[in-house]
Amino acid sequence: MEDKRHQTRPKRVFVNDVNGYSSAHIAKFLSTYVAEDGEAEEEAAAGEAAFQVVGTVQSAKESAFLLEQYQSPSRDELLQYLLQCDVVVYNISESSSQQQFEEAKWALTALESEMENFKSRKMFILVSTVMTWALTTPKNPGDAMTDAEFRRRRPHRNFKNCYNLENLVLKLPRGKNSKLQGYVVAAGHQYGQGENLFHYFFKVSWLMKSPEVPIFGEGRNHIPTIHVHDLGGVIQNIIKQRPKSKYILAIDEACITLEDIVKRISYVLGPGKVHMLPAQEVITMKAFTPGELEYLGIDLSLEASQLKDLYDLRWTSETGMVENMEMIVQEYKEARQLLPVRILLVGPPAVGKTTVAEKLCQYYRTHHIKLQETIEEKITQLKEILNGPEHDSEEEAAAAQKQLESIKKSMEANEGRLDDHLLFHIVNDKLNSKACQNQGFVLDDFPDTYQQAKMIFSDKEPDNQDMDLMSKTPAYNKNIAPEHIFALHASDDFLTNRVKELPQSLAEKMRYTQEEFLCRLMRYRQLSSTGDTLLDYFDELEIHPEHIEVCVDDPEYTDIMKKITEMVGVPTNYGLSAEEQEKKARKRDKEQRQKLAAEASERKRRNEAALAEMAAQYKQWQKNVCEVRRQEAELLEAQSLPLRNYLMKYVIPSLTEAMLECCKIKPEDPVDFLAEYLLRSIQQG
Repeated sequence: MEDKRHQTRPKRVFVNDVNGYSSAHIAKFLSTYVAEDGEAEEEAAAGEAAFQVVGTVQSAKESAFLLEQYQSPSRDELLQYLLQCDVVVYNISESSSQQQFEEAKWALTALESEMENFKSRKMFILVSTVMTWALTTPKNPGDAMTDAEFRRRRPHRNFKNCYNLENLVLKLPRGKNSKLQGYVVAAGHQYGQGENLFHYFFKVSWLMKSPEVPIFGEGRNHIPTIHVHDLGGVIQNIIKQRPKSKYILAIDEACITLEDIVKRISYVLGPGKVHMLPAQEVITMKAFTPGELEYLGIDLSLEASQLKDLYDLRWTSETGMVENMEMIVQEYKEARQLLPVRILLVGPPAVGKTTVAEKLCQYYRTHHIKLQETIEEKITQLKEILNGPEHDSEEEAAAAQKQLESIKKSMEANEGRLDDHLLFHIVNDKLNSKACQNQGFVLDDFPDTYQQAKMIFSDKEPDNQDMDLMSKTPAYNKNIAPEHIFALHASDDFLTNRVKELPQSLAEKMRYTQEEFLCRLMRYRQLSSTGDTLLDYFDELEIHPEHIEVCVDDPEYTDIMKKITEMVGVPTNYGLSAEEQEKKARKRDKEQRQKLAAEASERKRRNEAALAEMAAQYKQWQKNVCEVRRQEAELLEAQSLPLRNYLMKYVIPSLTEAMLECCKIKPEDPVDFLAEYLLRSIQQG
């Protein structure tokens, strides 16, 4: 009974560095794998995870799946974790770093030294890279090499450590009595689920900032590849089946070049064009590390015979990147949350739709769709096709010429305006463009009516919508229909007063003169109150509009922007490019310097003002002191005058006479003489 419980428990699998791109998806694949009924007895029961995955992480980064993680354990601690596992997977396929190689080598050696103490058989799987085949040449030129020829492989000079480690794993004892079985999985360059090595090409294509996606060098080198989920499937099959062959090539069936890959990425996700970039320019771009450039420079034709003959893989991308690019692009968008933001703004004239739209486009880094600019852009594109290089197809040029003539005739017949048929074609093409499909759009001031919205957002071609216009249950194209509808409202008085404050030149440019504005406002009110309205169309699609009242004349629309961004959510974009970040940093530094300079100038001004005030106060104080002294002197003079008069009249004459007499007699004690003399004078007088 105890043995049976042991057999049916999930296998405990260790995966190193589970917050890395490749290891994370291998761990996630294994941890979510569920065994089916009828599989081997040692597999878990149906509905229960067949593998319990544990792993080490280099940082405290959260994983997107439940996983027991050990952050930077010591060697002794790590060995204890490894000994508790049935399978140890060491993935070195993404890096040739010495640290990663040394850890994998140590883990293998440590397990081998403890092999005699194992209570059950264990498995060591080394996920290596096809870079250990980089310098191998086929016996016959043009033939593909198979994993049966693995002993002939010659590694890239920077991947000799991987090659040596592969050989250490292959030297592990074989047979049923061996308690530690070793397998080497030579993985092709991995893709899918957000991308890693090929991410640059996806990002450049998605951003659509360049008319062409660069291909490094000539791009004719063949690159063995495998979807990251299929790599997880290969490891899962090895654990389950324990194959005889110890060396397995994990690559898909595609035999594609770098040029094939980049062209397909550009066609499905980006501008559809590529250009060759010399190798020396690639280095200066700093878009790739030297190691990544070595991966991209490999040129190998390989065939995975073991996978084809022995394994029952549930392939995600058996035929490779080029054949499955639409699926891979969708994975890329979802994994990196690069989801388009599609917004429609409606409201009366002068309510601020265009200003709000521009701010939303800047915040979400998406595209502002304006009718006149869209028409002009279409005309420019058609002219470029007609004046383009000779390799443009004649059919494309003829179609462009026909459409250009139709636009010209329509504008001549309608006083510079397009008829609805052509207008809807152009708007529909714009909304279906790669740029709008990637980043989304903000559409304002169009459409105006229920019927226009139905024609633009219908999932049918505009030519075939006439019969569908009478339907009350519209079918719509979810790829171009806005996800968020915001209706801005304001009173007629508020709008009229706002327009009156505009300069005359600006009012004429925006068609906000009194007569034009009142006509436009009246038309909007009529369209919003009669029959099926534009907002009714979206209500039927269950895309319910959000109503926002504009009652404050705020040029920045702060409150409105806050409400809209809270409803739409955070931007789902790459954010600023390196150049934009540098420009923003320079601007921020300049503003900081200006702020510091202004603060220093203000401090200097305040100090100077304080010093000047103190100087003025001191001067005034000195003036006040002088005045007080003068007044005190005058008061003292006035107070001493009676006493002086009395002394001059009654004392000084007698004293003068006494002193003269004293001078004549010259007594021994003049003071005593004066006293007696004055006393006699008083008695006699």
